[in-house]
Amino acid sequence: MPLNIEQKKAIVADFAAQISGSVSAVAAEYRGLTVSAMTELRTQARETGVYVKIIPNTLARRAVEGTDFACLQQVLVGPIVLFLSREEPSAAAKLVKAFAQKYNALEVKALTLGGDLLAANELNAVASLPTKDEAIAMLMSAMQAPILQFVRTLAEPTAQLARVLAAVRDQKEAA
Repeated sequence: MPLNIEQKKAIVADFAAQISGSVSAVAAEYRGLTVSAMTELRTQARETGVYVKIIPNTLARRAVEGTDFACLQQVLVGPIVLFLSREEPSAAAKLVKAFAQKYNALEVKALTLGGDLLAANELNAVASLPTKDEAIAMLMSAMQAPILQFVRTLAEPTAQLARVLAAVRDQKEAA
């Protein structure tokens, strides 16, 4: 049953709202995926906070107009599934990468990050990006290392003195 104009407008508005709150998107062709594989994909997406949408290409083109994802319009050809990452820029790429390795039927067409259209072969680079928490932990570790080294350097003379005094005590006790 074909959609009427009001239903199409509602679909476009809903998808535009979803895409406006996203930080990255991945477009992939799903031709050849079984229903069970697609169900598994949607389940994994829900668990990782990725929004998955299969939408007619013309409606998707209208929804992305005027957004950072307008660059996706040129790849919206054929049976396309869109993955939107709302919080972590690499979440959608990680999900698609893992799933594409398991099911060869999922073919990545393009991805967008920060309004830039990236080629499908850059999926691995985006998927390897750390999450926000991991990046903060790495930064804090790098900032903490010099301070810890300085504290150890300051504490070393007193530690040496304590070892010398302990050795003298041991010698006197042995004698």
